[in-house]
Amino acid sequence: MTVSPDQWVEAHLGPVAEILSSVVFYAITVAGTEVPLIVIWTSLAALFFTFYLRFINVRALGLAIRHARGDFSDPNAPGEISHFKAVSTAVSGTVGVGNIGGVAVAISLGGPGAAFWLFIAGLLSMSTKLVECTLGVKYRRHNADGSVSGGPMFYMESYFRERGWPLLGKGFGSFYAIALVIGCLGIGNMFQSNQAFAQVLVITGGQESWLADRGWVFGLALAGVIAAVIIGGIRSIANVAAVLVPVMGVLYLIASVVVIGLSAEHVPAALQLVFSEAFTGQAASGGLLGAMVIGFQRALFSNEAGIGSASIAHAAVKTEAPASEGITALLEPFIDTVVICSLSSLVILTTAIPQGLMGSGLAGIELTSAAFAWHFDWAPYVIAVAALLFAFSSALAWSYYGLKGWTYLVGEGRIRGLIFQMIFCVFIALGCMLELRAVLDFSDAMTFIIALPNILALYLFAPLVKKEVSQYLEQIQASDDAHQ
Repeated sequence: MTVSPDQWVEAHLGPVAEILSSVVFYAITVAGTEVPLIVIWTSLAALFFTFYLRFINVRALGLAIRHARGDFSDPNAPGEISHFKAVSTAVSGTVGVGNIGGVAVAISLGGPGAAFWLFIAGLLSMSTKLVECTLGVKYRRHNADGSVSGGPMFYMESYFRERGWPLLGKGFGSFYAIALVIGCLGIGNMFQSNQAFAQVLVITGGQESWLADRGWVFGLALAGVIAAVIIGGIRSIANVAAVLVPVMGVLYLIASVVVIGLSAEHVPAALQLVFSEAFTGQAASGGLLGAMVIGFQRALFSNEAGIGSASIAHAAVKTEAPASEGITALLEPFIDTVVICSLSSLVILTTAIPQGLMGSGLAGIELTSAAFAWHFDWAPYVIAVAALLFAFSSALAWSYYGLKGWTYLVGEGRIRGLIFQMIFCVFIALGCMLELRAVLDFSDAMTFIIALPNILALYLFAPLVKKEVSQYLEQIQASDDAHQ
């Protein structure tokens, strides 16, 4: 009997993936609700840094917008890209199919109250992102070719090296880099290309489409386009992201607002339901705690606060002040979770639920697409295009994250970088050809396991980051006062 490649991989990697996932996503039962420890770990960090930095997520949001707008840009500062391009690249890595379909799943499992806690978690996780990205810039390294390398592996290594434990620091950094490289090939690569292919099939006839059994054609084409972008490095990726992120964000925002507007009569009842069930959770699985856990899980898995990956992109920014990019990074969870995920929630709550689509057998992105299609027959095409753009942009950002993990392990160099980029593109094509559930499960676990050492490092660096941010805010205040 002939065994297909995906069957062989599933058979050999499946058991390993299952064991690793059971460890990383281990859940405890609290008041009858399964609570994954990784969600508790990342949620507590978001809550701690929000209070420790005195609600910096709210206080500095306006300043973050000024940074992204270019008010403080210095083209001669060390680095490779502007504040706007850095945040666009990082947003492109987090805004994905989960923002469309994952929200529908969260509400299906946790009830309308989950939408409230998703919103709250998005606000809190902004503080975690600030800490990560401040450290990413502060401990970045400038390479001989003018490029910049930064991220958790560098600031973890630096912390222990400065205290006389260089081997421990290198061990933490290497563990992070290895997990990042493996994780990027699944969550930021095969999953994205697989979902992009699925959406193309939706708008080209489904299983009747010419592409239905020719995933390799789409895979090779997508890999070729991605290769053309990522080989140019962070400058090329950032240039594309700076155009793509605003376009796809505005496209989805306008479409969502129109659909919500057409269901305006259901908005008051939807909001009332969200707030009432957020604190009672009568219709939610596990009651109040269930709604809260599912909301936080969806938010933190969406914006990846605590994983540290975004700090790799932010480390390339042109700035002399690390805290300036930490503050700019506040925009990432705000856009990804507070804005886009909240819009998806309202689409579900004002159309899918009132029209009886929820519970009709539809789930995930199909449910969101059906909610749009309730008002416009052609809406699934908009969703498909948005999902395709989201998947494409996520792959671009994760290729850079994986590259920096790779070069941390094997050293900098043009040829070494090209080897990884070619491997990345091969996996893009494979994602459209094979149903490797074990690979995706394994990569998911490897991606989220790095939150354990990363958040530990954030706690250790907390006093330093607080000092950096306070001093920078004082400088900005003094500058603003001088110009008044």
